[in-house]
Amino acid sequence: MTGTDTNDAADDAAGPWVWPAEPKLSNASERQVWQDLVAQLPSGAFLLGNLRLSDRNKNHEIDALVLLPGRGAVVLEVKGSGVAWGPDGWTVMRAQHQVRADPVDQARTAMYALRNLVEHDARWGGRERIRWAHAVVTPFTRFGPDFALPDLPRWMLHDKDDQRSLAQRLAEQLDRTEHADARRPHEGDLELVVEILTRPRGMAVDRLAESDERAAVADQLTMEQAVLLGATRLLRRVEVRGGAGSGKTVLALQQAKDLSRGGAGRSRERVALLCYSIGLAEHLTRVVSTWGWKERPAFVGTFHDFGRQWGAPTGSRTDSAFWEERLPAEMARLAAQLPDAQRYDSIIVDEAQDFADSWWQPVLNALRDEQTSGLYVYSDENQRLFARYGEPPVPLVPLVLDHNLRNTRQILDAFAPLAPSRMRPRGSDGPDVRFVPAAIDDALEAADDAVERLLDEGWPQQHVCLLTTGKRHPVQVERAAGDDQEAYWRTFWETDDVFYGHVLGCKGLERRVVVLCVNDDGARERARERLYVGMSRATDVLVVVGDPEVIRAVGGPEVAHRLGIRESSRPDAGPADAGAAR
Repeated sequence: MTGTDTNDAADDAAGPWVWPAEPKLSNASERQVWQDLVAQLPSGAFLLGNLRLSDRNKNHEIDALVLLPGRGAVVLEVKGSGVAWGPDGWTVMRAQHQVRADPVDQARTAMYALRNLVEHDARWGGRERIRWAHAVVTPFTRFGPDFALPDLPRWMLHDKDDQRSLAQRLAEQLDRTEHADARRPHEGDLELVVEILTRPRGMAVDRLAESDERAAVADQLTMEQAVLLGATRLLRRVEVRGGAGSGKTVLALQQAKDLSRGGAGRSRERVALLCYSIGLAEHLTRVVSTWGWKERPAFVGTFHDFGRQWGAPTGSRTDSAFWEERLPAEMARLAAQLPDAQRYDSIIVDEAQDFADSWWQPVLNALRDEQTSGLYVYSDENQRLFARYGEPPVPLVPLVLDHNLRNTRQILDAFAPLAPSRMRPRGSDGPDVRFVPAAIDDALEAADDAVERLLDEGWPQQHVCLLTTGKRHPVQVERAAGDDQEAYWRTFWETDDVFYGHVLGCKGLERRVVVLCVNDDGARERARERLYVGMSRATDVLVVVGDPEVIRAVGGPEVAHRLGIRESSRPDAGPADAGAAR
């Protein structure tokens, strides 16, 4: 459908494209005709209501406009049971009185006004005139087969006896009407008529409008949830547990700000805000950089950068023994020797499920008082993607976040079976989740096609992200080449291009639009967690691309069902953009 947002999938479904989806119908007659047309019109037809326009002569209200492919356009004037024709002309019943009203004139003048509006719109571009007609419909009044007027032949009047074949009669009317200067509409003509009538000239498709509103609502809900932080002021050892979209990172940032600036009878604290992944550390750093200097933590960054400030060595990215054993041991030694001025009153760890057992001792050693200084841990066990099962070696008071604030209800519904516990939806409604079936070897190409479709729909590139679960996308491989991973992650914020990443590096981050490419066979360890992380990165629009049977094996039958995957689904069993989640 060109240039419209309502019922985008209707071209492939039975029945007409309808606008608006829920029309405001003023009486039973209009409702009956609308229902009959929705039931009778074929796929490819268009049904529009609630059209109002003004020209130099009068204001027009169009009860319904029917656009039939290969036939033309018909303007309908619908009248209720009080309509009648007599010696003095047409009358209708209003407030228990018959008043003069000519439905034929109403339909005819409205048709000319609509036709004039379309043909003088710059988007019509001087196309030849298509067929236009007008008709009167009386769903509850019978005029009989022989009724006719000079300006209303019987085939232009559709009374009570004609309603079962109304759509067919309208098509025959367009064929029967003399159109010496008109043609049958070509492909695209009717779509352009719809665009002109439903979108004012010069009005661009703003895909971010609803997204911005959803983000504002989520921010407000997250700050309401921040009252939880008040409960931690007397608690110095806390673990905040919550699923994806529960606002953990926002709360961790707010807590770092509150502790750093003090106030309300509390002294300012020297605070460190840690995480594992470079991408999340870059995000935290960017947010903190916008705060006043009294609100900023003394340190923000990754666990490994935490040690580098004391002189800890840098190792190879491929040397797991260095990161898991030698570096933590050296960091613990260096932290134990820190002078008091370089120690921390509180340390906050976001995405703490990524920390190994060996990493916690350096954290504790960096506190001013290993027993009483603050340790605040934010975690989601279902986002534990690495072969590390560490946990702090000190008791923590658990607080649970069970509301999802950041994802649309449709996205949460799709990944909810993967979440560690039931999450209550508080996000706004959004578009359905899309599923694109593709064999493993074809998944990257299908994901690229999905990105192109999203861009064609009007989504800005900087709000679109393509994530893989298996082999990395060639664009990511190119951009992340070399040792400067910080430069690669800066592209997440600093470029206007689509971001290409892997689920392993994107925990704690989000994008308005995510194409998740499931391009592995699901046999590797923690494949279910990868699917959970990938699906939950999208706040507004989610497209999942992959082999249906792999999705079913990894996510389970409930996730498959919510993505619209049938039992017999195969990558070659449907169209390229099949199924939408409920």
